[in-house]
Parts: sequence; structure tokens; C-alpha cells
Amino acid sequence: MTTLEEPATAVRTVTVEIDGRAVTVPEGTSIYDAAKEVDIDIPVLCHNERYDPVGVCRMCVVDTGGRAFAAACVRPCEDGMQVKTSTPELERNRATLTELLLSDQPPRAEDPKQTTTGDNLLLDLADRFDVAQETTDLPCGSGRGLDLSNPVIAVNHDACILCDRCVRACDDIQGNDVIGRSGKGYSTRIAFDLNDPMGASSCVTCGECVQACPTGALTNKAINDVPIRPRQELDAVDTVCPYCGVGCALTYYVDRSRGAIAFAEGRDQPGSQSRLCVKGRYGWDYAASPQRLTMPLIRKESSYPKGPLSADVRGDAHNDRGRAGGGGDRSARLSRNGKDRKRKPGGLVDYDEVLPHFREATWEEALDLVARRLKEIHAEQGPGAIAGFGSAKCSNEEAYLFQKLIRAGFGTNNVDHCTRLCHASSVAALFEGVGSGAVSTTYGDVANADVVIITGSNPTANHPVASSFFKQARRRGTKIVYVDPRASTVAEHADYHCQVKPGTDVAFYNAIMHEVIRLGLIDMEFIKARVSGFEELVRTVNDYPPERAAQITGVDADLIREVARVWGEAGAGVIYWGMGISQHTTGTDNARCLIALCSITGNVGRPGTGLHPLRGQNNVQGASDAGLIPMFYPDYQGVDREATRRRFEQAWGTELDPDRGLTVTEIIGSVLKPGGVRGMYMLGENPFLSDPNINKVRKALSQLDFLVVQDIFLTETAEFADVILPASSYLEKDGTYTNTDRRVQLGRKVMDPPGQARVDWEIIQDLARRIGLDWSYASPSEVFDEMVELMPSYANLRHDNLGLTGKLYPNADPDHSDGTVVLFDERFNTDDGLAHLVPAQWLPAKELPDAEYPLVLNTGRLLEHWHTGSMTRRSYALDTISPVAEVYMHPKDAADRGLSHGQQARVRSRRGVIELQVRISHREQLGNCFIPFHFREAAANLLTIDEIDPYGKIPEFKFCAIQVEALSAEPTWSVSE
Repeated sequence: MTTLEEPATAVRTVTVEIDGRAVTVPEGTSIYDAAKEVDIDIPVLCHNERYDPVGVCRMCVVDTGGRAFAAACVRPCEDGMQVKTSTPELERNRATLTELLLSDQPPRAEDPKQTTTGDNLLLDLADRFDVAQETTDLPCGSGRGLDLSNPVIAVNHDACILCDRCVRACDDIQGNDVIGRSGKGYSTRIAFDLNDPMGASSCVTCGECVQACPTGALTNKAINDVPIRPRQELDAVDTVCPYCGVGCALTYYVDRSRGAIAFAEGRDQPGSQSRLCVKGRYGWDYAASPQRLTMPLIRKESSYPKGPLSADVRGDAHNDRGRAGGGGDRSARLSRNGKDRKRKPGGLVDYDEVLPHFREATWEEALDLVARRLKEIHAEQGPGAIAGFGSAKCSNEEAYLFQKLIRAGFGTNNVDHCTRLCHASSVAALFEGVGSGAVSTTYGDVANADVVIITGSNPTANHPVASSFFKQARRRGTKIVYVDPRASTVAEHADYHCQVKPGTDVAFYNAIMHEVIRLGLIDMEFIKARVSGFEELVRTVNDYPPERAAQITGVDADLIREVARVWGEAGAGVIYWGMGISQHTTGTDNARCLIALCSITGNVGRPGTGLHPLRGQNNVQGASDAGLIPMFYPDYQGVDREATRRRFEQAWGTELDPDRGLTVTEIIGSVLKPGGVRGMYMLGENPFLSDPNINKVRKALSQLDFLVVQDIFLTETAEFADVILPASSYLEKDGTYTNTDRRVQLGRKVMDPPGQARVDWEIIQDLARRIGLDWSYASPSEVFDEMVELMPSYANLRHDNLGLTGKLYPNADPDHSDGTVVLFDERFNTDDGLAHLVPAQWLPAKELPDAEYPLVLNTGRLLEHWHTGSMTRRSYALDTISPVAEVYMHPKDAADRGLSHGQQARVRSRRGVIELQVRISHREQLGNCFIPFHFREAAANLLTIDEIDPYGKIPEFKFCAIQVEALSAEPTWSVSE
């Protein structure tokens, strides 16, 4: 295993004298950095250690004995050099420069930076050199303009000193290349794209430029009228981002007098390195939504028989029944979503329509009812009648307790979470192939790779901070091969874009392996020592020459050959993949191909090599690690292995089910069958929007005998609940979270839950006690200690040794080491230590286009939104930037149907119908459409098929047949009642 503590290679050094003090530094070190080594402060404005130095502000000039002063940030040290950093002449120059820059600034009392965070670096220098606008004779220029077009970032061009820190933050760190300069002379100013307003440009509102700006030129706007104040006046809470699996470290600055977050900033951590995206920096205000659940709710007797409560969720006002429809008159099915009842904007559950069906209750009454009903169902119909959906938004400790409750309290393994909807097939293939469901290297290890394949993923939208490292690596020379049906922004940074047809990944990668083997670019020594199944793989891929693959995939045969050569000749290569690989009925086969491609070229177990399924939610890795899946106890220990079961029975003091449980999709199906699941506990899951074929989910939820939903908002799924328990948001509790890199980090409580809402792990424990479990955990750290005893991968970790940056697992010495970066350097985690190659034959998708449904639908996420939208659509910034549901279409597909950009259209499949706006997109292939699944008013999963992968049990979210047509067109389908 490879850790971050790699032995340093010998470097040449030079010795310089700075202000009479000798300092020895590596050759190439700047004077500025050498001075820092001996605690000598050189003032700067344009320089920041995070960005490439440019020396444009000249504030850091020093005397090296030459004809002219040298900018310390860009001038390298030379052996024997003598440097003076603060002579009277240097100080006069700096004071004059400060006075020149200050003359054009807004008055101190009106300065956008000084009146908010209070850290205008130019004003700090003015104080240092005793310079003030009031005492200068220099004229004050103005008129370069104010740009307030972005909802959360203000641009004051008059406050800009053209230091280019924002340009370098955008280019060097985030790799977005949005900011440059425009104009000449005094009219020069920073520009977004072609001098567009910031809010109309391609800016993704990551806020890196705000974090970089030393003056009031770029500042955050207040969100929800919570004023931004100096850091020393606010309470700083160091925690991690609640969104994607990258797990960025950040600090929330909390105004305790208002009980609200004022702003957020990235902080240093080996993975994210102070970077954030728009969701992390600006998407935290959902927790303060007035729609938070604050009291336990019990369904009124008058609202039985049970079913959905709002017109949207019932389907009354939706076009959600197509050819396979199910009742209701035709005119209702064809009416526009919510038009007749004037549905509230924003796409959220209408509380006024739903809450009258519930009454407020005490916690004692609600928990007693939940325990009684679940125990009754368990006693009457057996353990198999109970099931639980946990959440990847909850902490490791909460995931552990939830699965323990279902297994130890109800004697069933029917417990699962959203990994079933994202990377279940990847995990299945990884366990089969390498014996571990976790990534074998980090996203930051891309810096050590010669070539990376990014496949079935749009990391610029789904994992933006990870994508910034990919873009940086490419600028340093790493070749990027991008394989995806959509030409997302990643394609603009790739050396090769292989735009495969949806569902043809197996054929494509078999062809790549065919060519790698034909060219002799395999690592035969690695194969002989560490791989099994190679001969059978060779026989399979022999049937996939590039010409055949080109016919199947649509990728030119010569491009397939070139990619195979580039990959095979690379000294080190990593494959990063997303749900475009996993969310198929052939998802496990897709991942098997990626495992084989890395294994036969020896690209596992060394720096810059490996397999990395980019995890979706912030704790989907940790929830899976903690056992929130039906076939594994914590740390992926099989429930059907007798020795493992005996170990957990001894630890938990009860007999456990020896059989694998049902998955998310199987549980929904089981509810619809006699003798199936009758009672459910849902923690933070919203299957009504997240699961495929919503009409089927609606029917299943309606047929449950008892459903308890524990959540922070009234979700669509909660409409079917008998009891609703108000839970805590991520911001309101302590606990650990494990990111896509295997980094276990502490999430810290930022504020108290609203009203009577409670922390999730405490609710789970109270319910456990009511059904007879003797639990007495006093804190999340006690739960974590119990977890670690049962999870070898987490051995040695404790809350008190995770620190501010967390630790990678496995970790032999977390007190002194950051942990293991690269796994499998000597052996794989399989029983025999070998990588097991499993050949795969290409199979077509389960539902193919035809004359009635000629287009292929792909679903996924947008940068600004998250899953079912319950959080992000309650965030001011995120919902303002992306408020509308859209179907992305190739220009010809739209033109053929008489559709124009922004027009309302009807999209239908064999399962349902939705209406939404058309977005003409050159990123789509001809014959393919993309719909984000965040928008309940145009729920993409009304359309999707519920066929599943036979191994990972994951649904086919990435391929189903649809038709798109103008609303004015008469529907061409018939309705069968």
C-alpha cells in the first residue's frame, strides 16, 4: 500500500542571504518563499501561494543589487545572492504604489470588502504605509462599472487593481477559463467571457475568484438577508461539504445572534485543497428553510385508506400515464402540470395541501406508534415483512445504527440505501474482481498519471472540485480520454473524446482491450503474477476488433486504435467512472471491462494508476462501508458467511438472518406481491422521485401497511407516511463522513435543529429501545468506536485522531500518517490475492427505440442541483441559477419536431408523460435526449424503465425509449384502461 509519506528525492540547493540572514533552499525557490522560511515578511497584493506567480503588482520588489528591483514572487534565488527586502527606498516605492492604487478605490466606509469580511489587503497596506484617500492629491477615477448580475457575487470594477488573482484562480485552480481582461489603458478591466455580465457568462459561480480577490472588486452577496461580517465577529465552524462524494473541507462563518450562516469558505485539506463549487460555497441555506419539519406528525384517521395526498403526487394534474397507463380520464391526463389548481412555483411539495392530513404529536406518542406498528407487522408476518431505506446524507454512525436496528431489531437484511441507484454495479464488479468496493486510489493521484480515462461521468457538473484536479493534470501533460455519449464540458478539456452510443460501453472497452493485446502493450509479468482469467478474456475480446466495435458504438475504428495505443503505452493510468457506466442493466459488465483493462496493463497498485468509481453523495462510500446494504455487514463482510454472521451475532448479542436481504428496487417490487414487505422505515430517502418508474413506486407506497418517514422536509414519499419524524440536517449534528477517496472526516455541528426536530442517531436509538434493544450510546464517537472494532478497514481510527483534515483508510498509524493512497500494491483483497478478470459480451439495452418512441433518454444531475431537489431547490443561489426543468435535445431532433429553444414540450415513454422546456444543446448526440431528475414538476423517473442489472440490482436510468413533441401536437398514443 502506498501512503502520502513517500521518500523525498534529492534536490540541488542554493544558499542566499536575505536581510543578513543565510537561508538554504531548493534550487528554483523564489525569493519570496525563501524569505518566508526565515519569517521575513514581504508585502504582496497579486501573489498568493495557491496560484502561479506573475509579479504584476510590483509590491513585493526587493533589492538584489541589480540595476532594477526584482519581484520577489517570481525571481528565483541564486547561490550567493544578497537580498534586501525593506530598505527606505523600497518602502517609499511601496507606499507610492499603494497611494496610486488607493486613489481609485471606493471610500473605506463604502468598500465592499471592508464593510463585509473586513479584510481588504490594499487597505491593510494603506494603514501600514500611512496612506489615506483623504490626504492624497491624486485624482480619483471611476466609472468602470458595477455588475450585480450574478445572484451571489458582486463585481465592482472600480475596486479592481488588476492583480489577476481572480484570473489565475479561475484558470490555475478551477480550470474554468472564464475570466480575462478587456479594454486598454485606464479602461482595462477584468472580463467574463467576451466581456459579458458575470451572471450571463459561462461562470459556474464556484466563488474561487471571490476567495482570491484582495480588494472589494469581487465580493459575496448576503444570502437571505444575513449580513456578511468580519470573521472575528462570527463563529467559525470547520466541517465538510454536505453534497457530493468529493467531501471538500470548508468553514462556515456563523452569526450566532441571528442563528444563521453568513458565508462559507474552503479550507486546506489534502484532497480538496481549499477549493469549493457553487453548492459547497453558496448552497447551505436550505437548512434554514421555513419549510423544515419541526414536530412529529401522525396521519389523521380521516386520511385513510392511505395514498398520496397532493394532486402532483397522485398524478391528477400530471401527464403521467402513457400507453401502459392506469386510469383517469383522458383530458386530465393531457392537462398541463398543476395548471388547473395554480400550483405554487418552485417544484416543492405543497404543504398547504398535504399537512391538513396530519396532526402534530409528541415524540413519545410518535415513537411509541412506530415501534408498536412495526413490531406488530414483524410478529404477524415475519422478519421479511420489514424493510428499511437508509441515507447517504447521514453520518457513518447513523448508517451503522440504522442497519443494526433493522438486522438486530427485526431479524432481516432488508436494508439498503441509494448506492443501489448509483454504484451498486460498480461495487459488485469490484468485489468480484479485486475484493474491495472502495476506490484503489484518490482523485488527486491523477497528478501522477500519464493517461486517465474518464468514462460515463460528467465531473465538471457532478464532482466539480475533483474535475479541477483533472483539468490541472491535463495542463501539466496528462492525457485525458473522455468516453461518454454526451459532449459535456469535460470533452473540451480532453485529448480524445469517444462519443459512444448509449449502452455500448462493453463493446467499446472490449475493442480497446483487443487492440492493447494485439499490439503487445499488456504487462505480461503483472498478468502472470497477479491476475486470473486472462485466457478467457482474450477469447472474448478477440470477437471485438475496432471495425465491429465502431459499428456498435459509433466511434471511429481509428480513434479506438489510437486510444488503445495511448493507454497501452502509458507508464501509469487511472480510470475514473460515474453512473454512465453503472446505471445500466449491463452496469456490472461495464465495470468488469474497466477492471480488466487496468489489470492487463498493470495499471493497479502504483502511484498514478487504479480504479476510481466517483461516488455520488457525500457519504455513499461511508454508508456502504457501515453496512447499509442488504448483502453485507459493515466493511463488506458477507451476511451469508457463517463465521462472519457468528462474529456479528456475538458483538450485537442476538441471532441474525443468514440470508441476503432485498435491495431498494426489489423491496419496491416485494410490496406489490402477496407476502412481501408490509412495513418500512425510511431515513432521508425519497424513492418517489429517485426510483425508476414512478407509477410503480406510487402504487407500492400506497399499499404499505405502515410507513415511517424520517426527514428534514415534507417529501413526495412522506405523503404516503403514517408517521413523519422531523430529523436533523447535516449542519445540525456531529459525525463522520467518508468521501470518494476513502477519507474519513468529521462533520461538526453548526447550529441547533429547528423546533422539536432531533438528531437522527438519537431517534434511531430511541426507537431501538422501544423494540427491545438495550442501546445506550452517549455520543457519535461511542458508535464510531464500536464500528471500528467490527471494521478492519477502519482499524486505528478514532474521532480524536481524525483532526481537521480527516484520514484515509486503511491507516496503520493515523496519529502520524494521512493514510493509504494507493491500494493493492502487493496483492488484491480477493481470497487468493489475484485480480479476477470476468469477460463480458455486449448486450443491447432492454428497451430500444422504435417508430413510436424513436429517441433515447439519458438522465442525470446538473451542477447546481442535487438528486430530488429537496435541498438545492430550497437554496436561494442554486434555485435562482437553475430554476427550470429542461429536456436537452440535439438541434436536428428539435427541428424535426418543430421545437425551438425555450418552448414547452411533452416527453413521453411507455410508462408516463411529463412536460418541460426544450433546451437546444450541441452536447447531445443525434437521437439522444438528456433530462435532469431534480424537478418534481417534470419528474424524469416517470419515464424511466425499472429493469435492473442482474448482479448489482441497479436500475436502467441511462437508457429508455421516448418521444418528444410540441404541446400543440395531438398525442399519438392510445390509452388502455
